[in-house]
Amino acid sequence: MEVTRLIEQFLRHTALERGRSANTIVAYRRDLDRWAAFVGTRAIESIDSVAVTDYLTSLRRDGLATSSITRALSVVRSFHRYLVTEGLVSSDPTGAVIAPGRTQRLPKALSIEEVTALLESTPTETPVGLRDRAILELMYATGARVSEAVGLTVDDVRADEVLEVITLTGKGNKQRVVPVGRFAREALDAYLVRGRPALLANGRGTPALFLGARGAPLSRQNVFLIIRAAAARADITSTISPHTLRHSCATHLLRGGADIRVVQEMLGHASVATTQIYTLVTRDALTEAYRTSHPRAR
Repeated sequence: MEVTRLIEQFLRHTALERGRSANTIVAYRRDLDRWAAFVGTRAIESIDSVAVTDYLTSLRRDGLATSSITRALSVVRSFHRYLVTEGLVSSDPTGAVIAPGRTQRLPKALSIEEVTALLESTPTETPVGLRDRAILELMYATGARVSEAVGLTVDDVRADEVLEVITLTGKGNKQRVVPVGRFAREALDAYLVRGRPALLANGRGTPALFLGARGAPLSRQNVFLIIRAAAARADITSTISPHTLRHSCATHLLRGGADIRVVQEMLGHASVATTQIYTLVTRDALTEAYRTSHPRAR
């Protein structure tokens, strides 16, 4: 059986029956195409653990980070487990392969002062500026992933009598309702009144909340450019991405005393263990403050 044909079968199964997002399928395809290129014309039944280990070695030679190699193995493992489950092969060659060790990388968060400078550096005299300020304020206020932010529609933004909230659709199409603070709400209101109508007039009409200059839905790549331009205006020299605002939101909530379960719910983490990574960041800051401030710490 051809590996490429089986990969297509697995990806259809993953998208339709397991409900993985389009972005996840694109990432899976990239990893599995690399695996297919490595095994070449070998019969699927002849692939063994040695081949898998050699593949990981080749990825390391190509300069991939340990985290990327671990992810690549995870995708290949999922693929071969699917083949076993479907009775297409008799054994899983990845079963005995151990993922490379990885050090835990703590998420990069900006300081509150840096976030303030980033947000306030964005001019709001034009429809595009109003949009940029709104999406940056929203992502920091809610901890939204970039895909969640660009996937918002006008109907997802609603207000109720007690708490202003927004509905985010995360991984696996799971929805969650998160609060929106005053600054983000004011930025959204300004964009909806003075920015979005002007951008919408340049296109054919769409329910998407955030629009490009030609009236089409904003892309994830656009948001990367928006935040990097804002960082340059704010003289932030570290490399940041939309995910940096998510990290900053979580870190600042925990430093402010928010319960970890509340932060887990806001971020849409399936496991609280993922959220606990941010407690390590706040713990590092506490330790550093102690070492530099306490007279008997050194």
